[in-house]
Amino acid sequence: MTLQRPACVWDIGCELGEGPIWSPSEQALWFVDIKRNLIHRYDERTGEGRSWPAPAPPGFLAPVEGGGWIAGLKTGLHRFDPETGGFELLCEVEPDLPGNRLNDGAVDPEGRLWFGSMDDAESKPTGRLYRLEPGLEAVPHDDGYVITNGPAFSPDLTTLYHTDTLGRTIYAFRIEGDGRLGPKRIFARIPEEDGYPDGAVVDAEGCVWSGLFGGWGLNRYAPTGQLLEHVAFPCANVTKAAFGGPDYRTLYATTARKGLTEAQLESQPLAGGLFALRVSTPGLAPTGVRL
Repeated sequence: MTLQRPACVWDIGCELGEGPIWSPSEQALWFVDIKRNLIHRYDERTGEGRSWPAPAPPGFLAPVEGGGWIAGLKTGLHRFDPETGGFELLCEVEPDLPGNRLNDGAVDPEGRLWFGSMDDAESKPTGRLYRLEPGLEAVPHDDGYVITNGPAFSPDLTTLYHTDTLGRTIYAFRIEGDGRLGPKRIFARIPEEDGYPDGAVVDAEGCVWSGLFGGWGLNRYAPTGQLLEHVAFPCANVTKAAFGGPDYRTLYATTARKGLTEAQLESQPLAGGLFALRVSTPGLAPTGVRL
């Protein structure tokens, strides 16, 4: 349950804010602005923000076990060093599909990085769901998406949730003991009037929180797929949430200005900002990628 309304903690005006991820060691939230090629860091203790330029559109950040970050850029997976601002290529992904870019990503409790690709023009079903395998090889596990979003995992690591944004569908895959994915099933469908499902995150009760692009908020679903709650935001495009704070009960959410008209931007002055609210059910500590 929600304990308070969302408040904008950083009015940064992202064109396409995405990929929030909490850093426990820093007590800070990291996220990206895909369309402006920027990586952002919000310090919860001081309220200060800092930004780094990326050499290509960044879809997500993932912490690495032992320290550091992997950045999913249009040009592939890179090690990102905030100290120097440098990016080191780990592996290319889809060099044969120059119209694609990487989008959302997440690390499962076993330290495996899952991420999606998508058609940057948002029209062709060229997107895939990948997992980074030993040897730094990106291996596809599902395909046929125009826009991929929301790799997220049940606390017991038996289910992977993945979103077909334009299809307005959140899917669930069973994760087998050897790490393979079983057949996907429909977890939830979003009515047209409620916008498009975007990034997802799972709380400690196994409930799925999905951003709603054009849907003015976040939806929280039970593990059965039943809609439990809608949290309203003062801007239309809510992209993804992440749990943070010392108790993981602060829910942060990124938003976007992308696609809004001048009139809509005037009526949504906080669009593109970073929001936070308190919730009663905590999230789970993030896992680092085990390279």
